[in-house]
Amino acid sequence: MKAFKAYDIRGIYNEDFNKNDVYKIGYFLPELLQADNVLVGRDVRNSSDEIFEYLAQGIIDSGANVYNIGISTTPMVYYITAKHKFAASVQITASHNPSEYNGMKISKFNALPVGYDTGLKQLEEMIQTREVSIAHKKGKIVDYKVKDEYVQFLKTYVQDYSNLKIAIDCSNGMAGFLIKKVLGKDPVYLYDELDGTFPNHEPNPLIEENVADLKKTVLQEKCDIGIIFDGDADRVIFVDEKGKFISPDLIIGLMGHYFLEKEKGKVLEDIRTSKAVKEYVEELGGEMHTWRVGRAYAALKLREIQGIYGGELAGHYYFRDFFYSDSGIMAALIVLNILSRFKKEGKTMAELMGKIKKYESSGELNFKIEQKAEAMEALKDYFVAEEEPMEILDFDGYRLDFKDWWFNVRPSNTEPYLRVLAEANNEETLKEKVGDIKTIIKKFK
Repeated sequence: MKAFKAYDIRGIYNEDFNKNDVYKIGYFLPELLQADNVLVGRDVRNSSDEIFEYLAQGIIDSGANVYNIGISTTPMVYYITAKHKFAASVQITASHNPSEYNGMKISKFNALPVGYDTGLKQLEEMIQTREVSIAHKKGKIVDYKVKDEYVQFLKTYVQDYSNLKIAIDCSNGMAGFLIKKVLGKDPVYLYDELDGTFPNHEPNPLIEENVADLKKTVLQEKCDIGIIFDGDADRVIFVDEKGKFISPDLIIGLMGHYFLEKEKGKVLEDIRTSKAVKEYVEELGGEMHTWRVGRAYAALKLREIQGIYGGELAGHYYFRDFFYSDSGIMAALIVLNILSRFKKEGKTMAELMGKIKKYESSGELNFKIEQKAEAMEALKDYFVAEEEPMEILDFDGYRLDFKDWWFNVRPSNTEPYLRVLAEANNEETLKEKVGDIKTIIKKFK
């Protein structure tokens, strides 16, 4: 089925999957995860209510119970899953995708992610090959009120922000469900009304055109920082006081001031992260570990290495004290805490980020090609022949580090693209190497 991806189940609703598929997912999920009770939350997309109805029916027909928390952010589901010891949970969402998409993010005990390699493949096989047999004793739906508990948890991270002027874009997504309960009325809010049609811009803050209104607001209102969340509030992106987009991987370095000044330990980055981040984290006493892209891998790896926190280029930030899961709002609070402290010393967000950023980056480049594996091998072979790499990582595509530059090439797990990111000590080297990369990839189009 098209909707089963590396990290979750996601696609265009009624095209890539439909209510009958959802019912079967609900029916077989309790057996897969050996769960008598399944926690379920949802976003406000137009199709989310129908998906909940059919998912819940499948769960109760299997004999398990549905604990319905209603409208929620994805991190809220993670938190309640782990805190209340559920063996299975589902957040109905398509995260940052456009409104015609929907999906399900599935977790198991301790909010551990269920990806294609850790259960979704088996679930897909179950719904394709097995028949439904309704249980003699059906389960039931329990309304489970947990919003206030989760808000109180988030508030434990709130400090005094009276010296900051903050702009926040909720993207008409799920951050708007909680953010005012956490930060009050003082910030300048954009698009905080819940609207699953996303009328103002797509809920994907990694696309800079979706950040345009936030940048404008930061400049007009003379804000110290801009914050923008994706559709389900598990990701967050920042804009400095000059209205400049901050590359999310650099925030991993900034967070070291919150975590590593209290406790030295391990930090996780993804394979696309700037070399400058590792250098900065190590200066603060951290030990950097590099791993694959995506929550299905990152949350497990952070737990495995017993790391303190970690992050990704996509704007996901993972925390040991959040059950090794990601939370956009928690990440935003930590960044605000750091900025508030440094502003008292006369430092701005742009100045803080300027101390971390050292190298020139291409940003993530996407190439729509069929021969992904062949193109990746061609790139590796070409550059290895040109110059001996200082390091080669091969667990998520390839990352080749050379003396003056590095690049990562990897196939997208969710879209038909080959993704490339390069970074160099100077603009001239970057331009030359990106040109070589594009020339090689063109042969495979």
